[in-house]
Amino acid sequence: MPATRMKGKVALVTGAARGIGKAIAERLALEGAAIVICDLLSKELDQTSAQFKKRGFCVESHLLDISSLRQVREMADKVLERFDTLDILINNAGVSQKSLATEITQEELNHLVDINIKGTFYCIQAFLPAMKEKRYGKIVNISSRASLGKPRRAGYSATKAAIIGMTRTLALELAPFNINVNCVGPGPIATELFDQVNPRESPATQALIRNIPLQRLGTPEDVAALVAFFASQEASFITGQTVYICGGLSVGSMTV
Repeated sequence: MPATRMKGKVALVTGAARGIGKAIAERLALEGAAIVICDLLSKELDQTSAQFKKRGFCVESHLLDISSLRQVREMADKVLERFDTLDILINNAGVSQKSLATEITQEELNHLVDINIKGTFYCIQAFLPAMKEKRYGKIVNISSRASLGKPRRAGYSATKAAIIGMTRTLALELAPFNINVNCVGPGPIATELFDQVNPRESPATQALIRNIPLQRLGTPEDVAALVAFFASQEASFITGQTVYICGGLSVGSMTV
């Protein structure tokens, strides 16, 4: 990977303490960006920040609940005060919920909306003035293959589909300011949390893998590579698009 492709750029990744977010932050740092990592998991965030600093990355960390407009604005003020700009915004933080549509509670649905939709929107709003002033920006939103439909994910898939609609509209609004907005929809990705809930040798997990056309789970690094492309100048003529990174699962299953 080009070690200097993002030299001089400042990138912020939400939900970056572990899993996909951590892999994205690492990839952007390896490509030369100064990185700001945000998460609600304080212990994991401190550990990740320490690991990155030990490797020589330029990193700043912020404990952040993206569903709080006040916290997002305060964080943005601190970031812009230090770096004077933000070039790349990766909206990765999100929550999931597994239940039938008839079972999901009002509190659970509100939580999904607050984090997945409002939180993403708050982060974009907080940095848009700086991006517009500079007339440069790369925004990558993380949706999910579940936005296309998945049993027991009605609330979750609804919020992730909303992110795709948000991406398309923002791409049109922000194109005159040279700000690209794109979306990535991961399918089954082998994160720490996924492995805890889905033991690799369990029949259910093996059945899932057999159903994926490429016959394997994705890795956080797979997702990070695609996000890094969208965040680079190589994707300067791409905006408003959603790419599913799911081993072909969004196309169809291998079940016959």
